[in-house]
Amino acid sequence: MMNLGSLSLSTSKSSKPMVSISFWIPYFTHWGESLLVCGSAPGLGSGNVKKGLLLKPSQQDDQLIWSGSVSVPPGFSSDYCYYVVDDSKSVLRSEFGMKRKLVVPETLTGGESVHLRDLWQSGDQALPFRSAFKDVIFHHSFDVKVEKPLGVFMNKSDQDDSVVVQFKICCPDIGEGTSVYVLGTPEKLGKWKVENGLRLNYVDDSIWEADCLIPKADFPIKYRYCKVQKEDSIGFESGGNRELSLHSIGSKQEYIVMSDGLFRAMPWRGAGVAVPMFSVRSEDDVGVGEFLDLKLLVDWAVDSGLHLVQLLPVNDTSVHKMWWDSYPYSSLSVFALHPLYLRVQALSERLPEDIKEEIQKAKNQLDKNDVDYEATMETKLSIAKKIFDIEKDQTLNSSTFQKFFSENEGWLKPYAAFCFLRDFFETSDHSQWGTFSDYTDDKLEKLISKDNLHYNTICFHYYIQYHLHVQLSAAAEYARKKGVVLKGDLPIGVDRNSVDTWVYRNLFRMNTSTGAPPDYFDKNGQNWGFPTYNWEEMSKDNYAWWRARLTQMGKYFTAYRIDHILGFFRIWELPAHAMTGLVGKFRPSIPLSQEELEKEGIWDFDRLSKPYIQKKFLEEKFGDFWPFIASNFLNETQKDMYEFKEDCNTEKKIAAKLKSLAEKSLLLENEDKVRRDVFDILRNVVLIKDPEDARKFYPRFNIEDTSSFQNLDDHSKNVLKRLYYDYYFQRQEDLWRKNALKTLPALLNSSNMLACGEDLGLIPSCVHPVMQELGLVGLRIQRMPSESDVKFGIPSNYDYMTVCAPSCHDCSTLRAWWEEDEERRQQYFKEVIGVDGIPPSQCIPEITHFILRQHVEAPSMWAIFPLQDMMALKEEYTTRPATEETINDPTNPKHYWRYLTVFCAYRRTRDFGLASKGH
Repeated sequence: MMNLGSLSLSTSKSSKPMVSISFWIPYFTHWGESLLVCGSAPGLGSGNVKKGLLLKPSQQDDQLIWSGSVSVPPGFSSDYCYYVVDDSKSVLRSEFGMKRKLVVPETLTGGESVHLRDLWQSGDQALPFRSAFKDVIFHHSFDVKVEKPLGVFMNKSDQDDSVVVQFKICCPDIGEGTSVYVLGTPEKLGKWKVENGLRLNYVDDSIWEADCLIPKADFPIKYRYCKVQKEDSIGFESGGNRELSLHSIGSKQEYIVMSDGLFRAMPWRGAGVAVPMFSVRSEDDVGVGEFLDLKLLVDWAVDSGLHLVQLLPVNDTSVHKMWWDSYPYSSLSVFALHPLYLRVQALSERLPEDIKEEIQKAKNQLDKNDVDYEATMETKLSIAKKIFDIEKDQTLNSSTFQKFFSENEGWLKPYAAFCFLRDFFETSDHSQWGTFSDYTDDKLEKLISKDNLHYNTICFHYYIQYHLHVQLSAAAEYARKKGVVLKGDLPIGVDRNSVDTWVYRNLFRMNTSTGAPPDYFDKNGQNWGFPTYNWEEMSKDNYAWWRARLTQMGKYFTAYRIDHILGFFRIWELPAHAMTGLVGKFRPSIPLSQEELEKEGIWDFDRLSKPYIQKKFLEEKFGDFWPFIASNFLNETQKDMYEFKEDCNTEKKIAAKLKSLAEKSLLLENEDKVRRDVFDILRNVVLIKDPEDARKFYPRFNIEDTSSFQNLDDHSKNVLKRLYYDYYFQRQEDLWRKNALKTLPALLNSSNMLACGEDLGLIPSCVHPVMQELGLVGLRIQRMPSESDVKFGIPSNYDYMTVCAPSCHDCSTLRAWWEEDEERRQQYFKEVIGVDGIPPSQCIPEITHFILRQHVEAPSMWAIFPLQDMMALKEEYTTRPATEETINDPTNPKHYWRYLTVFCAYRRTRDFGLASKGH
């Protein structure tokens, strides 16, 4: 491939003199990688990376420098960005943040040389431009008035012995009355004295710049940026001095533009509270927390010195129309909001008295210790329907509704049609909908036609979503103005019977299920029931479905949590007929091939991939009950060896058969226990055969725990142990890294929200480097350390790019954990708190204060506390049994998510004696 280090926009011999633009950037690449600059203008590729300017590498001191040049006319302007590419110029990764802006002043006459000294913009460097900071935390800094246009040189390079140097720095956190200076060794930089230093001008987007004429004899120079307030207090940036040397500067008029990245300062840190939307309690809600309650929660956060409110997912989950739908991660639609969070009395300013009385009665009836999901949903929709019948014409004809409809009809129409069909067929299983099972745009338009008798029902769903949008938007805007980040949650999956799998069936592998391998949360693994994604199909339109999801979330939230971010590296895939999460495989992954196994002397694949069932195993597990199990579930293949019958050779078939036996009173043992034991027999395999390629195999998780493995010869054991370790911990790392670098940037670039990844569980070694490269904030839970050699995380050692928390919704609260795990409690008391002796059996406020203070003082960007953990600072909020404060039990797929806090959003954190974090 030709390595073109310079290009010219001039093709005419008679064109006027051009300006030489030189790109210069330090960046270490891997073998086979190159750096390329692509811009919006001709000569830089016109936005096509394949036509961009390929840079040349050179070693300068301890840096690898990439450089190249292009000739442009005065007045030229272009956005540009650097890319890492392979030999075919395919993009491997790109910079983050806003595009760089190149403006060549028209005052240049041609013949000049402009050298752009840039630094690679990594993901963390783009953080100040995420909406959590730009629109909320640092919003005051973005109100600074522009003092000069970008790219204008105030000095002219008309002396051969001098160079014009333009200093450019990004400084997003600027207090009122603060100026930015650059001080340094040259006289033009004040010789380190601020009164003689170079004051920078604000040019927009947090960029400050100024230029001066520096004699070549002064080089190399040392310099540093600083902030100066009105009272002349000087705040230098942290770190060592910056340096600038001249490299191959000629005798013609020279300009150097130093793009120095971010102002180096102590990074901003803040604290927040995490609480499910359904758990919030106020005087106005009907049975459950509502979007408009967020205003009260924001006020409480502001009074408490908190800067963030984190919610669980708020999308509609009404798949079953019963309490199972309380599970917030099983979306009916990834775009629609949940009607549960609607404030019915806000639907109209002219509510009839009888409806007002009905609302008040509902408030009283639903004011309970826990959420009554079914009663609350039924009551709210019933009242909303009555108000809709009164208000529908006025609302549906309003300009605000029409605007909402036009901006959202792409998902709103299918959602409304789906809800109608779900209720008509009394199931969300769209495979049972006859002719409507297969979605088409034509069928949709007929379903939502105004000529239909059910058009009123379709409009009711429009109406509900419109008001949910209005109410959440109002709360979100309130949070922004109050300086509080509203953090949402992006579920990793969607329900198998959802709008999205109906409309976009090609994007999902419907014969599979998503879960997680055994970890801290569940030693048997988890099976969430969601179909896995068809990433190959999604990539064809650059992940448009994902990008639309993030764009929609960005209308309301300024930060978001990526649920199970490990799923973007690889997902734990299970067959659709599985009910548990143990016997799965990672997708994508490099399997063990039959040829590979045969070379190692492994050849009996039926023996290894089918349940290994000996009579003695049955006797040990079931005792005298084993003949019943054998006669109903198994066939004897040879003496004392068995296999499962065809009608019960999967977990779902076994469960169905056990249920049938129980209904016939033929099952004399406990059904749940028998099911677990029979599942254990079914999962007694060493290898899992790929259902799509019989010559590929995957080692079963925790392979050494199976009696099938234990009964092998020593050679086979040693080979399989080695291949097991290779499969789970070595051979996949590069594949998973590349997979994440394809999928995650599409999400991150589709909105300006601050992205935080939930990186708990079995973590591949490639995860944290990729998250660091992409500027993703990780999660640290002290009792679930990411290091394998410690029992508890040490908050003072956490990286800045993390959220730290004492617990989360997927584990017991701080108080419940302390009370339920005596051994770990004693370890923590001695090793972390540093006290010998017997710890208190209850998590008294002094213990809570110690633990929370550790997190407040941690270097993490955010310390986010579940509301229940904050309540444990006050005895008056600990009268309720700690176990009742649990949000979720990951070991129970049918857990009822219904926790209602006893805390009303009126008290302040300072009442708890907890100092706020941040500045």
